[in-house]
Amino acid sequence: MPVPVTPRPAATILLIRDGEVGLEVLMVCRAREVDFASGALVFPGGRVEEADSHLAPPGDALGAFKVAAIREAWEECGILLGRAPAPASLPAGPFSAALQERNVTPDVGAVVPFAHWITPHYSPKRFDTHFFLAQAPDDQEAVHDGYEAVEAVWVRPADVVAEAEAGKRRLVFATRLNLLRLAKQGSAAEALAAARDCTIVTVTPEPISDGAGGVMLRIPEDAGYGGALFPAKDLPAMGGRWLGQTGPRT
Repeated sequence: MPVPVTPRPAATILLIRDGEVGLEVLMVCRAREVDFASGALVFPGGRVEEADSHLAPPGDALGAFKVAAIREAWEECGILLGRAPAPASLPAGPFSAALQERNVTPDVGAVVPFAHWITPHYSPKRFDTHFFLAQAPDDQEAVHDGYEAVEAVWVRPADVVAEAEAGKRRLVFATRLNLLRLAKQGSAAEALAAARDCTIVTVTPEPISDGAGGVMLRIPEDAGYGGALFPAKDLPAMGGRWLGQTGPRT
């Protein structure tokens, strides 16, 4: 058995708002040229960078992850969750420049832990990802960066899952389940309150046979997704092509 790849720390943010017909979440379509989940509709997110820890408040175990989620929202969608004033010293980089220009610091208090997923051990690329929930600012408009993300859309969680089932959208397993979980809430306030009240249970999907030649993915039942066994759907793409069936779909 090959030694599993060490998961990379990563953060994802679910920016939510109250739309005309219910709760909406901001999602971006990954460019087909990127090396993971290409062509899929995902939440803004990416790897935690060293500079993120310098902007995190001391004593917050998830501080660097929260800053990374805020930074990714700004880089991929142009939405900046900030509060005044800017810190006295900032690490070099475009995100720090944006903070300095606006005289704000990352508003880590605005992001609420929502989920924690670790990519299965058999995956060639693995992430240790914390998902966060945040209310989108009313005075900022979402855009896409045109590089990693080629589309930024506000969608009702249940609608995008239905579109994926119809073959109109592409999702990955964790995204699908977090959309279904979010769809249980009727408003942004309800979603944030539910996230604050829940206990985060780490999810690392485990493949098992369904007894009929197929594969199911098992996750902790107390993780809040309404069950422990789910069909193995939504195979990630890497390098612009969808991976062959070398392992269960995640």
